[in-house]
Amino acid sequence: MDRNYTKKDMIFEFLRGSKRYYIFGLIAALTSIVLDMVVPQIIRVTVDSVIGDDPFSLSGFIAEFVNAIGGRPFLRSHIILIALFTVGISLVNAVFKYLNNLFNSKGAEKMTKTMRNILYQHIQRLPYSWHMKNQTGDIIQRCTSDVSVIVNFLSEYLVSIVRIVLLLSITLFFMYPMNLKLTIVAFCSIPIILTYSIYFRTKIEYLFKECDENEGMLSTVAQENLTSVRVVRAFGREKYEKDKFEKQNNIYTNRWLLLCKYLSGFWGIGDLVSGLQVMIIVTLGSILCVRGELSTGSFIAFISYNSMLIWPVRHLSRVVTELSKTGVSMDRLFWIMEEQEEKDSENAEDSDMTGDIAFENVSFAYEGENNVLSNISFEIKAGTVFGILGATGSGKSTLMHLLNRLYELPEGCGRITVGGKDIRDIKLGCVRKNIGMVLQEPYLFSRTIAENIRISADYLSMEDIRKAAATASLDETVMNFAKGYDTIVGERGITLSGGQKQRVAIARIIVNDVPIFVFDDSLSAVDTETDAKIQAALKERFKGSTVILISHRITTLMQADKILVLDKGKVAEIGTNDELLALDGIYKKVYDLQTAGLEVLR
Repeated sequence: MDRNYTKKDMIFEFLRGSKRYYIFGLIAALTSIVLDMVVPQIIRVTVDSVIGDDPFSLSGFIAEFVNAIGGRPFLRSHIILIALFTVGISLVNAVFKYLNNLFNSKGAEKMTKTMRNILYQHIQRLPYSWHMKNQTGDIIQRCTSDVSVIVNFLSEYLVSIVRIVLLLSITLFFMYPMNLKLTIVAFCSIPIILTYSIYFRTKIEYLFKECDENEGMLSTVAQENLTSVRVVRAFGREKYEKDKFEKQNNIYTNRWLLLCKYLSGFWGIGDLVSGLQVMIIVTLGSILCVRGELSTGSFIAFISYNSMLIWPVRHLSRVVTELSKTGVSMDRLFWIMEEQEEKDSENAEDSDMTGDIAFENVSFAYEGENNVLSNISFEIKAGTVFGILGATGSGKSTLMHLLNRLYELPEGCGRITVGGKDIRDIKLGCVRKNIGMVLQEPYLFSRTIAENIRISADYLSMEDIRKAAATASLDETVMNFAKGYDTIVGERGITLSGGQKQRVAIARIIVNDVPIFVFDDSLSAVDTETDAKIQAALKERFKGSTVILISHRITTLMQADKILVLDKGKVAEIGTNDELLALDGIYKKVYDLQTAGLEVLR
């Protein structure tokens, strides 16, 4: 999103496609309000001028119509017609109320769909660094609960505000001519309700924000536990996880209980004020009727109008409450929507990615941390196998994240080129389409093995899938499963072993036949023999591709054309296997430990 993106822009974008439903709903609501106002007037005229002897107080064309059909005598002898006319108006009113609810509901569902699509698409385009800084559970909570709050307000309460204003205006128009004193009393409750609503709003808004934040934390705790249930069981940490969940759940519940206390007091005061207003209207109206200052029909009509007035006045306090809650939810969604999406530079273009890869004086630090990489320079010749060795935290994976532009290399921190072209000047889609990455902890979706392999190329035939699996030394293993390639792997591939998951991920990436392959310690869970088979198969199948191997295992790297050794974010050694052994440095030390059968601590 652009930096000048505002909440107003966000709302209009969310309303895209649903505005017409709300407009139609508003028209239906206005018509319903007018019809509501007509019935008390019919009752007033019937009581005072049809049953009673007061002169008719009707507008011109209505008075002419009444006189034309026979006037008071006709209406008295056919009073059933007035009743039927009233019922007819009520039926028409019911239709318009139905249309109001129908259009509002359609608008709400359309808006919910639009909001979810916009949020999901926007989150998909946010930088990898943003996802690493924010918890999944909190993001999900914002895109579900907060969306519902905003939709509920816009589809119900925002329309209600317009209806309330119209209702108050039309009610005042009909009540004022009947009796000024009662009209003043009826409307005195509005400033009282607005005053205490403003007082409660600040406290309620603060508590809503706390409740939302704690709900996000609770979702995160649950999400982390459910996705790592195997680890929890393996270490017998069920009680610890249960206690952690209960602790956060108690915090969340206590916040809501405190909020409910304020809401109960808020709504209770509203009921008290409304009840007192009705009591005063009935009492004062009765006195005016006894004194002869108000007719019986007018009193009945006024009570009807006041009943109509009570609902919007009481509802006004709830609107203020929902406004506080919606304000918090809008802030939480705006926080997502104002984040900058990944985008190409103005001069970015597609480029040939088959050339040499060069890192030139590259330095990089994650936000708020010291440099992970310091002045790194090396070159990877096209079509060669390049190995990278280094201790945990030495910057191996960071190099590849920068190459794939998961993290952007800041200006003044060196540059990375492919075929002599700076990758910042190559379109993101082109970079990622031509670099296949397999991570140490690959993510598999809860689908079949075949679907996971073809996830980036759904046009693949089963023959193509099996060829890719064979290259990854996976085909024979899968064919031994009861359902073969139709085996559901479970969430995050939990039903497969570590080595099987890594081989599925390898098969998934090699079906794309890209010019650059990156294996980020992605053979760590397979045995040495399988490791060698996979490398031989890759070499045979992709002779012209550049392969980058990151590993702690010397046997994985020793056949590489060149090997880079990193130490604390700096280039410590670089050369072939034989050259590095001759240097008698870090590589030689690791080689001696592993060939002696010792385990390197990671």
